[in-house]
Order: sequence, then structure tokens, then C-alpha cells
Amino acid sequence: MQKWRKLLIPFSFLYAPIILLRNWLYDKGVFHSQKFDFPVICIGNLSMGGTGKSPAIEWLIRLLQNNFSLATLSRGYKRTTKGFLEVTENSNAKEVGDEPLQFKLKFPAVKVAVDENRANGIDTLQSKYSPKVILLDDAFQHRRVQAGLAILLTVFDDLYINDWILPAGNLRETTQGAKRADIIIITKCPSDLSENERSTIAEKFSLLPHQFLFFAYIDYAEEIVFADKKQSLSSIEAFTLVTGIANPKPLVNKLKKDGKEFKHLVFTDHHSFSDNELKNLLKEEFILTTEKDYVRLKDYIPKEKIAYLPIQMKLFEEEKCAKIVREFCVSFD
Repeated sequence: MQKWRKLLIPFSFLYAPIILLRNWLYDKGVFHSQKFDFPVICIGNLSMGGTGKSPAIEWLIRLLQNNFSLATLSRGYKRTTKGFLEVTENSNAKEVGDEPLQFKLKFPAVKVAVDENRANGIDTLQSKYSPKVILLDDAFQHRRVQAGLAILLTVFDDLYINDWILPAGNLRETTQGAKRADIIIITKCPSDLSENERSTIAEKFSLLPHQFLFFAYIDYAEEIVFADKKQSLSSIEAFTLVTGIANPKPLVNKLKKDGKEFKHLVFTDHHSFSDNELKNLLKEEFILTTEKDYVRLKDYIPKEKIAYLPIQMKLFEEEKCAKIVREFCVSFD
């Protein structure tokens, strides 16, 4: 916790009871939480963004797409539209959100939709397409829907167990909310994290009998992707790195470790680029960015001047986690 934020602790003590009461009312059935008779998997976090939800959704898609018809449902953060909207390959990031468009462009066969009302979004997807499995992006606090399998993410160097609720800390709700999770994944771990180190960290979590804890790291591609080609990352030298994500630190560290020289232009998460900002970006000789930023910039920057570096989430005990997810999905058959 930053020193100045300690001054906000009294406000956290005011906020926490409100969230605890809300969750208690849902837990006791006073507030209605809709259940479904088919597999609904929720990905979310306790903290404010930057935990790797999009790579986790994509990991689930890769795991399940060959055996189940899939749909993903997001709120469509910072989109200019409202209500249910299906995402197509011709959609605009401003209308549907950057991450849903990223999912659709990468996995065209998967139905992708946005709706701030998740229950309505699920019902609409079911009535139109009857997917076998629906993946909910960033819906851990959306208690009006009760997912059958809840996956909670927390970052290796910013674990929720060491954080405070807003505004003194970065948690959306108290750590008691973690009890609703079936799987907890510690993301953005060092790729060489040893089994002993993982065991030491795991001991700090008070897991319930039904919960499983896994560790994951970011796997960076060896090639950067343009609109119409790929190129070896090692072949590019000086460039401008443009990031509008919650935590660009892992990417910056990776590029520095590779000996790359670059200027870094930092924007806020899901940043909506202004006309003046786009005009300035056009002056850059070559831009390397994240996949999420790419879907927001690709329509404004010449295709030969911009590329992104793909990433994937990899788990240390991947097959064990995959088995849990698969068994959940087939349990409805």
C-alpha cells in the first residue's frame, strides 16, 4: 500500500461493510442470483484490473473449443453502446470494447457478445445460438449471475491476500469474496518459479476444501504480428512501445531483458485515443503494442507501421487445471 493511501483507511472501513452486506444478502438468497442448467464459467478478480483476464479467457477457449460450442460474454468496458450486442469481425472496438473484439478476431468460430446485464446476455446467447459453454469475462462481482465454475485471478507480485479494499487498497471487495472461487490462479509468475517457491506461497492462502490453487506465467511469442504478416521479434531494433493496459511492467521487463531499445508511451487501461494522440502516433516510425491496444489502433495506423506481440497464459500444472474444467463442462451432459 502506498503511504499516502493509508490516510484513506477510514473510508475503507466505511466501504467494506456495504460490500459485505451486499454479498451476505446474495448468499442468503435475499437478492436473487440466477443459476443455469448448462456450464457457465466466470473469470474475474478481487483487485482493480491487470490480473490477466483476457489471456485466461483465451486459455479456456483453446482448451474447450474442439469439444464444445463456445460463447464469451463481456460487459464491453468503455464501449459507446448499451445493451446486448453481438461482436463480429467487422465490429469497432469503440462500439464493443477492445477485449471482446480481440477474442472474436482471434477465434472467429466462437460467439462473442457484450451486455452489461450478464443474465440477459446469457439468455440472449442461449436463445439465439444455444452454446454448450458460456465464458463470462470479468464477472466475479456480478452476483446476479451464479456461475457454475468461478475462477479467481491474482497477480504474483500483488496478491489479494496482501491488499486492502478500496480506497486505501485496490480490492473491489474484501478478501472474504475469494471463498466464492472454485479455482484460484496466481498469474504473471516468473517462468522459472520452483515447486518449493510455489508451495511456500500456497501456504499463505487459506483454501477451502473445494478450492484449487494454480500458478501461471506469461508466454511471449517469438514473432510479432502485423495485419498481413508475421516477423521475428529478434529482427526489430528501435521502436516505440505503446501500451494502454493496467500493468505493462512484465512486457517492458521482457523487452529490456531481450536487449531492445525503445521509447515507451504509456496510456491508461482501455484508453480511448484522441484525434491529437493518433496524429502524434502517426509520426512514430514503428509502433509495437499489445494485442488489446492493437485492436483499438489498427484502423488508424498504417498496417506496415504497427504490430503486436502475442502472449499466452501458461500454467505450471496445466493438465490438472484443464481436467477440472473439462470435468465441470461434461458434468452437465
